[in-house]
Amino acid sequence: MQKLGDRLLSRLMQIPGMHSLWQRFPLGSVPTRVRYDLWDRPHYAFGVYSAAELARRLKFTGISVIEFGVAGGRGLIALEQIARCVGEYLGIEIAVFGFDTGKGMPPPVDYRDLPHIWDQGFYQIRVAELQTKLSSAKLILGDVQKTIPSFMPPHPLGFIAFDVDYYSATKAAFRIFEGDHLPRVYCYFDDTIWPETACHNEYIGELCAIREFNAEHAHTKICQMRGLRYMRPRDAFWHEQTYVFHDFTHPLYSARVTPTGDQYTQKWL
Repeated sequence: MQKLGDRLLSRLMQIPGMHSLWQRFPLGSVPTRVRYDLWDRPHYAFGVYSAAELARRLKFTGISVIEFGVAGGRGLIALEQIARCVGEYLGIEIAVFGFDTGKGMPPPVDYRDLPHIWDQGFYQIRVAELQTKLSSAKLILGDVQKTIPSFMPPHPLGFIAFDVDYYSATKAAFRIFEGDHLPRVYCYFDDTIWPETACHNEYIGELCAIREFNAEHAHTKICQMRGLRYMRPRDAFWHEQTYVFHDFTHPLYSARVTPTGDQYTQKWL
């Protein structure tokens, strides 16, 4: 029945204007809305829901989710709203945090920070204005090299959005993985495919930070979620920007999370 319903909804989404209409009136369950991208930030919704579902199956009572690079704050506001909806649906407490310098982007360190695209002072945050729009999310301001070591989230990390643009800032933000986390942490990297003039590759920007992290760590890796576009009913740009941090030494990494039932084990009586 689920596959039949999926096919019917997929056909409906091919009707011009149907997806936009559904976004304006987002009816349906939380997982259905996640599957069909009916959120302000569908990539955030996918990551939060996937992390919360993983935590629930591993018997955790909550997760922490983070946005690195808050800037105007629209992403953090969306993340807070998504966390509330997903948390209520799955019965999981979701704590939301936003990391930002509070002063816009610092000076680029070298060519890996793409100074031909970004520079000091870009994406300044209006802290006081944003605070009035947040209800539960917490802002953590300052250099991440100084704020991460003292950061003590109430629950293991489950989802992180990296949107700090620079190679150097992304590499510094990876220290977050030294803390408590789920065996697999869903990640979104905003600055890996745009703008065209950035000419992104594995030797500059966020992709360089990912490559170096993987080379420097034997038992933890940050890997692109391969083939995600083929598993979703709608193709979207963010499928290429979705990664997962794997901690192969985590005591629960090999814990089975597949639901019970013959439909999952392909064991037919």
